[in-house]
Amino acid sequence: MPPPSRPRQKPAPAELGQTLDLDRYVPAIITFIANKLSNSATALYQRQFGVNVTEWRIMSLLAIEPEIPASRICHVIGFDKGPVSRTLAGLEKRGLVSIRTDPNDGRSHSIALTAKGRATHDKVIVAALERERRLLSCLSKDEREVLIGLLRRLHENLGAVTGGTGA
Repeated sequence: MPPPSRPRQKPAPAELGQTLDLDRYVPAIITFIANKLSNSATALYQRQFGVNVTEWRIMSLLAIEPEIPASRICHVIGFDKGPVSRTLAGLEKRGLVSIRTDPNDGRSHSIALTAKGRATHDKVIVAALERERRLLSCLSKDEREVLIGLLRRLHENLGAVTGGTGA
């Protein structure tokens, strides 16, 4: 169990209404972990490789699925179109991705890593996988598999709280 998020205090008087137990409220635990992982990843990746965590997420997806449209990036990563568009523009300006207009549909674009982007990806992935290894080092192999399965189930169940939007 993670350490308490703050020192235990006596319970709030009942007349103040319900409060969350931040040590047991799953959305908070997931958010806190994600925020801390993102912040530390940005600090490391920016310092060592010149990319932030949002850029890394997009680059890692483009390594898996080259030539995809921005809408696919938004769907997989769960980001809004605006931040993805701004991040892609910055990556293109720095020569890390190429954005090509679909000749059959001028509104659609395909995005891919450039050779420079792939080289950057290949450096960052080493650090990313090492961070994952260190994070999960407190779990046995079986526990890691259970955790991955549970997280996948939660991800698949997001429609229960997002109205089916996945956002």
